Amino acid sequence: MALNGGFALRSYPAVVEKGRDTGLDVGYVPGFVGAHSQGATLDELQRNLQEVIAMLLEDPSVEAESDFVGIQAVQVA
Repeated sequence: MALNGGFALRSYPAVVEKGRDTGLDVGYVPGFVGAHSQGATLDELQRNLQEVIAMLLEDPSVEAESDFVGIQAVQVA
């Protein structure tokens, strides 16, 4: 974990997609109900997701419901 002003930075994976209808970058954090946002750019999406996660973590009862394992390609004939 990196330190930021003496505080440990936590890292959370985010799944990012491009909205077909809006053209916006849309992201969510697996395991956290309500941890989703969108942005016109990846930088904006990053800031928005940081804000959402920080807000969720302010509530001591909020915990991730699952642990992110990874992504997997699924091939279909």
